[in-house]
Amino acid sequence: MQTPGSQSSLHRANLERVVRAVRLAGSLTQAEIARTTGLSAATVSNIVRELKDGGTVEVTDTSAGGRRARSVSLSGDAGIVIGVDFGHTHLRVAVGNLAHQVLAEESEPLDVDASWADGFNRAEALVGRLIADIGVGLEKVIGVGLGVPGPIDVESGTLGSTAILPGWAGINPRQELSQRLGVPVYVDNDANLGALGELVWGSGRGVKDLAYIKVASGVGAGLVINGQIYRGPGGTAGEIGHITLDESGPVCRCGNRGCLETFAAARYVLPLLQGTHGPELTMERVVELAREGDPGCRRVITDVGRHIGSGVASLCNLLNPSRVVLGGSLAEAGELVLVPIRESVGRYAIPSAARQLSVLTGSLGGRAEVLGALALVLSEMGDSTLLSDHGSGVRAPAVLPSGR
Repeated sequence: MQTPGSQSSLHRANLERVVRAVRLAGSLTQAEIARTTGLSAATVSNIVRELKDGGTVEVTDTSAGGRRARSVSLSGDAGIVIGVDFGHTHLRVAVGNLAHQVLAEESEPLDVDASWADGFNRAEALVGRLIADIGVGLEKVIGVGLGVPGPIDVESGTLGSTAILPGWAGINPRQELSQRLGVPVYVDNDANLGALGELVWGSGRGVKDLAYIKVASGVGAGLVINGQIYRGPGGTAGEIGHITLDESGPVCRCGNRGCLETFAAARYVLPLLQGTHGPELTMERVVELAREGDPGCRRVITDVGRHIGSGVASLCNLLNPSRVVLGGSLAEAGELVLVPIRESVGRYAIPSAARQLSVLTGSLGGRAEVLGALALVLSEMGDSTLLSDHGSGVRAPAVLPSGR
């Protein structure tokens, strides 16, 4: 048993600091590990050697600043993580390792609103198929990240809004998937996971304060403050779609009038064009037509951009993020939607906040949420699962929850 303050407990703490730094970054040079952890170069070198001998990390030769360096990443044999993303119209699953490499990924159409049971049946089957394809079993899975298109109640773990996913009211997604797979599950809403995905792999890399705005069937925001997702005490932070723009505006599904969502979300925007463009029109098709020069579609996207910009301006005045990343199908419109967003921000935001802000489209497209689900596991999992009880670099098996 380790005594607090003893050499063995200090060594264990240093091991975990190094593993945590590498786990969160994907790969780091030894010099970067020293800067990140505050440990001396000699201590880092000794710990990396120990972890390498135990099979926890892999070390490869690389270069940094024109000089030879050694890149450290978690071993490909250290375990795998799984991301599951439920959208309103799709299911997407990805499998990755602890070195931030995506090993397999697949999506399929799914009406998530129709049946939560069918959704989880399909997710369980797709997870099983993908891990079989890469030749591993569930015993290698350290954790699963799960994204759902609605707010999660922090205390109960259930979906908290009957208006957004009425068929899922009272369902505990984490518990349901964990019982089916027999592994730890971490759950969050899709906007937060989109923010995590862009932060780790996409347009948010290198910044600590950003907002990911997802515009699809609804409008939501994932907020990153000082490098961490901010969820609020009830888990509903980031519901930017329900900022009131017009008290006399259309009735929103939340029960209020004139929410941003009623001016920007697909379910409210598409009827404006379906009379002239047909009832089968989708937001993806609107964007495609706008890029081809269709005047009606261009006008609608410009109007949507102005409304989103008003919401982003309010966000800037409150939180002063350095970057806003636009996701969802609307992001494919590029500058057609970004220009009016920036114009509204310039008009309504505090000048100093507007000057510091960059507004970009996400670089991950529809993959942002499922990659964010992988990142959620990588950020939430404990480092003790990668180290033995005696402080060496030998992995201990992950402790699985009781269930199946």
